Amino acid sequence: MSYYFSKTVNGNWDNAREKVTEALKEEGFGILTEIDVKATLKKKLDVDFRPYVILGACNPAFAYEALKSEKYIGTMLPCNVIMQETQDGHIEISAIDPVASMQAIENDQLGKVATEVRSKLQRVIEKL
Repeated sequence: MSYYFSKTVNGNWDNAREKVTEALKEEGFGILTEIDVKATLKKKLDVDFRPYVILGACNPAFAYEALKSEKYIGTMLPCNVIMQETQDGHIEISAIDPVASMQAIENDQLGKVATEVRSKLQRVIEKL
């Protein structure tokens, strides 16, 4: 089982970011955090890295259900979506598969939430 969904797109970075944000919004997600990995690695280690951003996406209703059903699930939230430039100059967008990431947790209610979130994140990636 893969632990992510992915799609490679053409175009420029800013346009791709807008499309990702809009597709997430259509599925009820907002972006809580953004980590610019390239800038962070340059600042902290003085190394050059390809454009790579981690977006912490959250659907509040599903996050609430997950938090109610599993006390420590916050260690696995929010759902990460990444954007990275490929070697050929395209942009790859990937999202975590919450079913795969929560597989070790034996909680039927959480499994139901993860399955619903998986469907939403798959639709996000498919729309790009």
